[in-house]
Amino acid sequence: MSRIGKLPITVPAGVEVKVEDNFVTVKGAKGTLSQQFSKELGIKLEDGVITVTRPSDDKRHRSLHGLTRSLIHNMVEGVVNGYSKTLEVDGVGYRVAKQGKNLVMNLGFSHQVIVPETDDIQIDVPAPNQIIIKGIDKQKVGQFAAEVREKRPPEPYKGKGIHYQGEHIIRKEGKAGKGKK
Repeated sequence: MSRIGKLPITVPAGVEVKVEDNFVTVKGAKGTLSQQFSKELGIKLEDGVITVTRPSDDKRHRSLHGLTRSLIHNMVEGVVNGYSKTLEVDGVGYRVAKQGKNLVMNLGFSHQVIVPETDDIQIDVPAPNQIIIKGIDKQKVGQFAAEVREKRPPEPYKGKGIHYQGEHIIRKEGKAGKGKK
């Protein structure tokens, strides 16, 4: 039995969940999320608890079992608390600002890099070297953060660029450090 898949999901107060033919809709204080899941699995909502069952121990069913449970749990967690990713900008002259609904970044290029905010994602800039990306869909928040990070990923020599908060950047020695020991 899957250790993750067999765990029940408790639906907190104030969250409305509908399961119709493996189409799950979760409505909470922060918004609504819905997703279609595989028809092979059983998704049941009884007394405020969601359980996911699988028909057999095939490899496909075992992998879908844990995945489906995790996705539904992330939907419930998202409409209750939401998700956020924090990015940090390191480098001389590198800074970010929010103008209207756009994230404007000076990243050492000859031009500014502008990323618009979407309907699902909110961008917050509490400091000129920090970006906070918030939303209710975990996958969309992570994808948007990855796209912003891709504008100037951290380089290994000085560590300049955009990186996740707490991310360890593997550093390399420069040419001068090669002969010294």
